[in-house]
Amino acid sequence: MKAVGIIPARWGSTRFPGKPLYPIEGKSLLHHVWERSRRANSLDAVIVATDDLRIAQAASSWGAEVAMTSRQHTSGTDRIAEVAAKARNYSIIINIQGDEPLIEPALINSLVATLRRKRRIAMVTAAHPFPEPTDAASPHQVKVVVDHNADALYFSRAAIPFRRGEEPRYLRHQGIYGYRRETLLQLVKWKPSPLERAESLEQLRALENGVRIHVLVTKTGTPGIDTPEDAAALEQVLARAQRRNRRR
Repeated sequence: MKAVGIIPARWGSTRFPGKPLYPIEGKSLLHHVWERSRRANSLDAVIVATDDLRIAQAASSWGAEVAMTSRQHTSGTDRIAEVAAKARNYSIIINIQGDEPLIEPALINSLVATLRRKRRIAMVTAAHPFPEPTDAASPHQVKVVVDHNADALYFSRAAIPFRRGEEPRYLRHQGIYGYRRETLLQLVKWKPSPLERAESLEQLRALENGVRIHVLVTKTGTPGIDTPEDAAALEQVLARAQRRNRRR
């Protein structure tokens, strides 16, 4: 069961145009993601999927495998599905977000291992408790609730479960997905579902069509980069870490 990690990357972003090539500590954001993905030894290949020549040329310059995709795609899921449709020798597809430069290789390995080990699971993702429960109120942070088997019951931008009494355990969804290839190719054929349109969350399309989504609940997660301010904050974190390493 060969596995491939695909990193969708586009230039256009309302809040952060050109985000994939934004420099952080001497490397672009996308370069950081690609390097950490390559450290996941469960992956047989890592592919950057883009429709932009600037991104393709930059990724090729540091040795990444690049797949050019259609400019008509409205989501990263559609973009990776185009690549997966041609990559018939891979049965496991990992969708790695191009804006998570601190993605843990161990998490990628866990997603692949779960799909290899548990045949009943068609799709897997990750979540972790909010460090600050009050952050769950933000609609920009997606929440998930799971059953006793750690399968997703629902994803929402609202704070779920509803607080009635003691503080609930809010789980922050981390936007990384593992699919069986046939599940991914079927998912993009289904039309956007009512709950998906209401919440603007693609994973609800899978749930509404009966796909079981397993959730790996980890102790902590890694932040995504949504704005230039996020990137600047991350650069400071990495710079401090490098200074500490030099002093050792």
